[in-house]
Amino acid sequence: MAIPQHTIDQILDRTDIVDVIGQFVKLKKTGRTYSGCCPFHQEKSPSFHVYRDKQYFHCFGCQANGNAIRFLMDIGSRNFVDVMKDLSSQTGVELPKDNRDANKLKYKREAPKPKVTTPAPTPSTDRSAQPSTRNDTFTPNLEHDPFAEFQAFDASELQDPFAGFEQFNVAEEAVQDGNLYDLLENIAQFYEQQLPQSQTAQQYFKQRGLSSETIAYWRLGYAPEDWQHLEKAFPQDIEGIKLLGLIRTNDNGRSFNLLRDRVIFPIRDVKGRVVGFGGRALNDEIKPKYINSPDSEVFHKNQLLYGLYEGRKQKAHDWLMVEGYMDVIALQQYGVAGAVATLGTASNTEHLNILFKQNNRITIAFDGDVAGQKAARRTLEIALPLLNDGRELKFFVLPNNHDPDSLIRREGIENFRRLLNKAPLMSDFVFGLLTQNQDISTPEGKSQVMGELRQLTDLLPKFGTYKYLLSQSFKERMGVGRRWTPSTNNDAILSFNIRTRDEDFAIALLAMNPYLYTHFEILRAYLNENSILEYFLNCLDKIFENLPDDQEMAIYYVLGATSKYSNELAEILERVNVSYMLETPERAFNHATEYSEGLQNKFLKAKIRDAKSLKEGVNLRRQLNELTKKMAQRLISS
Repeated sequence: MAIPQHTIDQILDRTDIVDVIGQFVKLKKTGRTYSGCCPFHQEKSPSFHVYRDKQYFHCFGCQANGNAIRFLMDIGSRNFVDVMKDLSSQTGVELPKDNRDANKLKYKREAPKPKVTTPAPTPSTDRSAQPSTRNDTFTPNLEHDPFAEFQAFDASELQDPFAGFEQFNVAEEAVQDGNLYDLLENIAQFYEQQLPQSQTAQQYFKQRGLSSETIAYWRLGYAPEDWQHLEKAFPQDIEGIKLLGLIRTNDNGRSFNLLRDRVIFPIRDVKGRVVGFGGRALNDEIKPKYINSPDSEVFHKNQLLYGLYEGRKQKAHDWLMVEGYMDVIALQQYGVAGAVATLGTASNTEHLNILFKQNNRITIAFDGDVAGQKAARRTLEIALPLLNDGRELKFFVLPNNHDPDSLIRREGIENFRRLLNKAPLMSDFVFGLLTQNQDISTPEGKSQVMGELRQLTDLLPKFGTYKYLLSQSFKERMGVGRRWTPSTNNDAILSFNIRTRDEDFAIALLAMNPYLYTHFEILRAYLNENSILEYFLNCLDKIFENLPDDQEMAIYYVLGATSKYSNELAEILERVNVSYMLETPERAFNHATEYSEGLQNKFLKAKIRDAKSLKEGVNLRRQLNELTKKMAQRLISS
């Protein structure tokens, strides 16, 4: 059974690792962690630690580590699927269907009917009332190039979009169960082959500046104006088409096709399978302008992003969420891979989590008008609970009356990229959003902004450091309080004779911003005893939950708790200048992550050299491999 990563993450999010491990190990709360005797090796003093906020366990003795899934696999010698089934039933997160549930993708095909010649129907103004008398069928041709006909086709064929599809004798075809994925692929091919039959549809794409190569890449098509064109093209598959919601029934009991006289945008899932369609009316008087396939067994719009498959296929690193299909397509044509759009719905938690799985840094584009600002605020409130340490969100505010396509046409692709790269970080965007209607030169204005900020920061993850960093950043910008800075010796900073160790930078970062401790606490598993950094981290572990919200007070609190090494700490702070690393919450995150990963890499290699057993060595090498992959991915995405 293949289980998607987003399902695994969803199960882990709903699993309390302390509760899981507590069923097998007697745990005691010590500082920020829970500790007990390791179940994987014999020991008398506890060296096994569980981190509830990180949903992670680590044994300082045998170096066993991982999440709740890894623990249950190791403790019971069970396979991955069995563990996931148990956690699925406990958390209520449904796993993908196995082969026994594949019947939900099947439908009963109708037996082919012999062709019957009937008189032509009497013309009627009520087009929905006209009976379907044709039995023409569409034969999918996987080798057919639907765009070769752009240059040459017989205009007389426009009168009948179904001409030429009687390519085999349907009476001789065996009736088999149909598959919804196969049916969707066939319908997508049918719509592709209808595009050359409609000059209006071709003209629409031409006016939008799309090349024939772009049209082919996105498999764009056209749905004929006929109210029963799908029944005529697929007479044996009507049940399946109804299951997909592409055939509807009106109040009079007559059936009609959902998509008519519209350009078609096939929607693909992460595997590249067609799962639905978006249709845009060619007549702007038709409402709604866009119609999407309804949800079905294979189509769930709240869990899909248009362009995600194509972006991953192009190995996109930077991801930009825009408003509509045409924005995604135009950006790809101009060389901007990684643009995605929701399927006619507002962005939700699932959409953002999907993007964060691609990269910890994502950008969301909004119109600059009032409606765009409201949408940005709504998205911000949805995104805040997802901003675990290390995730970064940027907001690209478009000029009024412009979408990405029109902005590129006006500014050019290079200027567009420049504007996109200058998109403000979330901290800057939030500051501008909350202060635009407040006079922050007055106490009342400052109080109002801080009150609104507190409402937003309350949405952030409880165990993250971002809320403290964001709050402190606002106070400094508005001149609330005074930022504590140690006296620095510029001569020492500029001296190239003094080599500053990574450990010193880590200590300086933690002394100047204790809330960054969560980035460095994992180092406690690798540090040698009697080092200043080990002592500093152990002190922070004990006092972290009691740190004052005010950063200046928190700094003095830490300095008091670490007074044993006050002289050494003062020397480090005098020699190491880290103030530029803390200018924004995002910069502080990035530097803390960089130094933490660098130190983990260094200490892991030292631990591997001194491994006391084969099992410990294996565990350490696995950790090093995972860390190396993470560091490489971060470098690629930066």
